[in-house]
Amino acid sequence: MIKANNIQYSYGKLEVLKGVNLHIKKGEFVSITGTSGAGKTTLLQLLGTLDEIQKGSLIINNKEVNTLSQKELASFRNKEIGFVFQFHNLLVEFTALENVCLPAFIGGTDKKKAEQKGLELLALLGLTDRANHKPDELSGGEQQRVAVARALINSPSIILADEPSGNLDSKNAEELHNLFLKLNKELGQTFVVITHNKELANLGSRKLEMKDGKII
Repeated sequence: MIKANNIQYSYGKLEVLKGVNLHIKKGEFVSITGTSGAGKTTLLQLLGTLDEIQKGSLIINNKEVNTLSQKELASFRNKEIGFVFQFHNLLVEFTALENVCLPAFIGGTDKKKAEQKGLELLALLGLTDRANHKPDELSGGEQQRVAVARALINSPSIILADEPSGNLDSKNAEELHNLFLKLNKELGQTFVVITHNKELANLGSRKLEMKDGKII
């Protein structure tokens, strides 16, 4: 699903990634740990095509992404990659269902079809009765589950998560971790998760550690 070869990245003279090699198979649940400043978030941004690779190559689902134009890259990202961040980033003026459907609308999916898929995902995540509620009417755990549904709406090849439970209390964090595991096992969804949470890291089928810009 992912082949990253000799990925290098710098901010000015500061080397953040120093030759990262990473191969992830379809359906794997890979957790990446490491201290702050190890390069984890920078790596995730590159895997998510949010930043351009400076050196090395990246193939996602058999597509060499660093050869794509900006327009092609935006379309690829919308279809192939789902994101879950520490902060849910929901739009406050929209309902849970509307937030979930946004990536589908951007991708050109018919409104009725997108809403049907959105409702199915909210049901899967136990949020059927919250579909028409706005974010400020939802708990922190509910908001993060809406963000997970949004990440899944376009049936992406991969879910990238950056400290997804970092802003949740222990109960909601455990529920989110179990949800990821369920999606991985039942839907075969590929996950790459950056986390400082030991419980979440240990759920993965593979745990990697980064240090000083490299996977050790």
